[in-house]
Amino acid sequence: MVKIYVVDTNVLIQAPYAIESFEDNEVVLPMVVIEELDHLKKAEGEVGMNARRSIRCLEQLRQKADLLAGVQMENGGRLRVEKNYVDVELPEDLSSEKADNRILKVCAGLSREHEEQVILVTKDILLRIKAQILGICAEDFTTDQVLEHENQYSGRREVYVPEEMFKELKKKGVPLDSVYAVDEQGEKYTPELTENQFVILKADQSVKKTQLGRVEKGVIRKLEYRKSQPYGISPRNAGQYFLQEALMQPASKAPLVIVKGMAGTSKTFYSLAVGLEKLLNHPTGEYRRILICRPNAQFDDDIGFLPGDEQEKISPLMRPIIDNLEQLIDSSEEDRYADEEELQGKVEEIFARGLIQAEALNFIRGRSIVKTYLIIDEAQNTTPDQIKGIITRAGKDTKIILLGDPNQIDRPFLDERTNGLSYASEHMKGSPLCWQITMTAEECERSGLAMEAAKRL
Repeated sequence: MVKIYVVDTNVLIQAPYAIESFEDNEVVLPMVVIEELDHLKKAEGEVGMNARRSIRCLEQLRQKADLLAGVQMENGGRLRVEKNYVDVELPEDLSSEKADNRILKVCAGLSREHEEQVILVTKDILLRIKAQILGICAEDFTTDQVLEHENQYSGRREVYVPEEMFKELKKKGVPLDSVYAVDEQGEKYTPELTENQFVILKADQSVKKTQLGRVEKGVIRKLEYRKSQPYGISPRNAGQYFLQEALMQPASKAPLVIVKGMAGTSKTFYSLAVGLEKLLNHPTGEYRRILICRPNAQFDDDIGFLPGDEQEKISPLMRPIIDNLEQLIDSSEEDRYADEEELQGKVEEIFARGLIQAEALNFIRGRSIVKTYLIIDEAQNTTPDQIKGIITRAGKDTKIILLGDPNQIDRPFLDERTNGLSYASEHMKGSPLCWQITMTAEECERSGLAMEAAKRL
């Protein structure tokens, strides 16, 4: 049975293609949604861009037929704009002046006059709650949703191998059909391993024997960079060994690295260490520079109104990057802060020489970034559309590193299942060009307190 989907403005702002995602059902845009798109079309950043994309899509449909009467879409569905139901009564405490409540009026009116099920689609949780109170069916826009965080791809797996094959890892590798996992009932089964997935390999007769490897073309191979110390940093746990392996690989082999994990697991710290190793300690000529972008919900929208040039505008967001640089530039914890001015001078020199550059996320749109070590920090605050734009900006010999924690999202209408970091992780899973690793709470290296808080809070 055909359903009627009433689509909120915030859905179009996050996913301009949304009206084409409802198969052969009817899609209704209340007139207030058109008004809001008109208001947002000149907004800065992604909001304005997606509003304009939605408007252009509507214009193409308008040229085919009357939007009020309804337009047939290529996917078999039908879209129309609804200008009626302005007189539908709502509870007194729901003001008719508010756009959300005008959308609720349309939903209520359609429900009374049509036999088809009417469903409100909105990213606004509170609007979904109000709809339920009024007896209106409401849903989130789920097309871009991935699995819940605990079920998302972690990029690592623990498996067992027969004792006699354990040593083969360092020689010629271990075939995937030789390893096994054990379920909750203690039964053995053959695990499904993905290309580039990292593996903790255990000998089945002496489980204290472990080795670290990576899946490549049907074989678990040893880590190539397990003995490396980028910028003097040594890995302290399995997660950091895996992280180091992914970061140290050249862009030709691992052009995209996705790292998820809570604060304190050294995601940014290690990424900077490898970048500085490649540019300063042992210049390989792989990259011209390190480029850092750090998206922020409010900042991306308001950057144009902040005083100063681009670097002055984004400097507040770069403070966490500078904190990490201070630790890398002076490894002595006792003497590091003895002379604050000298330490600050060393950090400023790196930026002055152009070795590290920082840019706002919306400033890299439309560019082709070549021969660059590109770090996107706090990538969980990007939308799927933004992350697609970033990855497709990669030019020749550029390495993109996406860092973030899907549980720490500051941007409205995003969650652990709809943010750009999780979206990229699930959709790039299995690609030979993408390497992924999720750091665990036990791998928090910030401090004893940080680890304790990660476990308890």
